[in-house]
Amino acid sequence: MMMMLRSLSRPLERCLGVRAGGDALMWHADLKPHASGDFSIAVVQANNCLEDQSQVFASPFATYVGVYDGHGGPEASRFVNKHLFPFLHKFATEQGGLSADVIKKAFNATEEEFLRLVKRSFPVRPQITSVGSCCLVGAISNDVLYVANLGDSRAVLGRKASGDKENTVVAERLSTDHNVGVEEVRKEVEELHPDDSHIVVYTRGVWRIKGIIQVSRSIGDVYLKKPEFYRDPIFQQFGNPVPLKRPVITAEPSILIRKLKPQDQFLIFASDGLWEQLSDEAAVNIVFKNPRAGIAKRLVRAALQEVAKKREMRYSDIKKIEKGIRRHFHDDITVIVIYLDKHRGSSRNKRTKQNAMGCTMAPVDIYSFNADGGDEDLLQTIT
Repeated sequence: MMMMLRSLSRPLERCLGVRAGGDALMWHADLKPHASGDFSIAVVQANNCLEDQSQVFASPFATYVGVYDGHGGPEASRFVNKHLFPFLHKFATEQGGLSADVIKKAFNATEEEFLRLVKRSFPVRPQITSVGSCCLVGAISNDVLYVANLGDSRAVLGRKASGDKENTVVAERLSTDHNVGVEEVRKEVEELHPDDSHIVVYTRGVWRIKGIIQVSRSIGDVYLKKPEFYRDPIFQQFGNPVPLKRPVITAEPSILIRKLKPQDQFLIFASDGLWEQLSDEAAVNIVFKNPRAGIAKRLVRAALQEVAKKREMRYSDIKKIEKGIRRHFHDDITVIVIYLDKHRGSSRNKRTKQNAMGCTMAPVDIYSFNADGGDEDLLQTIT
């Protein structure tokens, strides 16, 4: 257990992937083992600072996946990347295994720790009150899959179709998009605020809570959760404060628990940068019809090809656009594909399980490829 905790908390121990040829803003790890099969991960950066963070922890007994899509800056997603898995490990150890309660406690502890960081940093960095992160976590333990999320990153299952269509695959969404662009989510937010007719407004081409933010759940975004910050003179000087009677977004995750079945083939965990370009069905079909090695990178490239098509450009031209400017064309994109081989009972899977140990984390910033420098910046903020 202590080995697991050390692996999670020491980023130097992760096994880095490589830059994808021809695109200085892409990084990928083609294929690695986990307890139930293989996994693949890829990230492409669009922002000046990469706001997506991601990690996979594999042990012989469990696999944990995290995709954290930051907004307003990278601080919240980096913070979640460093703290959520250790909290999951701590509470699972205390309670004798993984459960919905363990996951909720880990999310809540991460939110509370980030709030403490914000309060300490606020006098010198008031902007940190407006930094937040979506948070998508998957865990496989004892043939049970847990999916928890805040925000609009998404987990999708690819499973074999039954009957006459056995050579096809069906896409099954396993997470809820907490985005007020979805009518059900918009109604949910409006029902929680019956005395505020402007809780959700249509502005700049999309629906936004208080005209500011699209997601209704996140880690961070403290200025939309703590009315006392609105009243602080420092905060009022910093920007465009929103008068709050109560929190307008939450950090309460949606959690799905599912017993894995023999027809379950693979899982795709990705930030909304992928899903803005590809449907669930398109992504699942790409994974189903192509070789495993480099499959996450293939999905990212498929998304970028869609970006190029929409802009009437060539994909080769998209790859030449610099970070920052590139955000005008697409968002940061993170993709993790988890293959589920355990039910096939092959000798290959037994070898995989024996070799499955370690934590793989994408670099904090793809362009600089310097994860440890990013950690130092965050540590300076914390102290």
